[in-house]
Amino acid sequence: MHYYRYENAEVSCCYKYLMFSYNIIFWLAGTAFIAIGFWAWSEKGVLSDLTQVTRLHGFDPVWGVLVVGTVTFILGFAGCVGALRENICLLKFFSGVIGFIFFLELTAAVLAFVFQGQVREWINDFFLANVKAYREDIDLQNLIDSLQKLNHCCGAKDPNDWNLNVYFNCTKDNPSREKCGVPFSCCISDPADTVVNTQCGYDVRISGTPSQWGNTIYVKGCMMALEEWLPRNLYIVAGVFIVISLLQMVGIFLARTLIGDIEKVELNYY
Repeated sequence: MHYYRYENAEVSCCYKYLMFSYNIIFWLAGTAFIAIGFWAWSEKGVLSDLTQVTRLHGFDPVWGVLVVGTVTFILGFAGCVGALRENICLLKFFSGVIGFIFFLELTAAVLAFVFQGQVREWINDFFLANVKAYREDIDLQNLIDSLQKLNHCCGAKDPNDWNLNVYFNCTKDNPSREKCGVPFSCCISDPADTVVNTQCGYDVRISGTPSQWGNTIYVKGCMMALEEWLPRNLYIVAGVFIVISLLQMVGIFLARTLIGDIEKVELNYY
């Protein structure tokens, strides 16, 4: 005769609903990110003309929002459904992907520390490539403007980097009114001004050197500003990394614990 063992033959409700609660937040956040990304694309007309995606030469920030949103949505879905349905496959998928992402983050941090020179050069090239595409995408334009205003910088190394942009370069055959200028985000603004002067950077670079433009625009490059910002905010950066890592480890712990409970229950029935 075959006997069933029913002692502790239930999955822990505590871990089950903790896992669900943990993931429902990320599932909803992923949905919101995806919605925001598609809304931004619809505002730019990308959804009605998908070829715009391939024509952009710089970085479209919407891609970042959509990628983060999609990954978060998939993981949140796998975690929620896996917990409620006690599905080992989904829970293993969730914990495996979270573990892989954690490994990638750790690897990237170590490589960035070891190869600081190459990382600095890559970031510089990335910034210059997006300077060229400044007027091609409104989201990219807003991102660069925010970066320059917040860090009081202009260009990657100095304001002359804006010569790479077809609207701001100083070539003789440039018909643009912004010729030999810089974006308004490079300008040193007066706190008393209530209206942003978007033409404050016009003709700034027609004469003189970067050291002589210091009364009108920021002459420090954004690469130097970033190198100065990191040491000042090292504890904040480290704290953010630790919090993200802890959240990931909590997710892995909950998933693996729940998997263990489900496997024990299945064994008790056979």
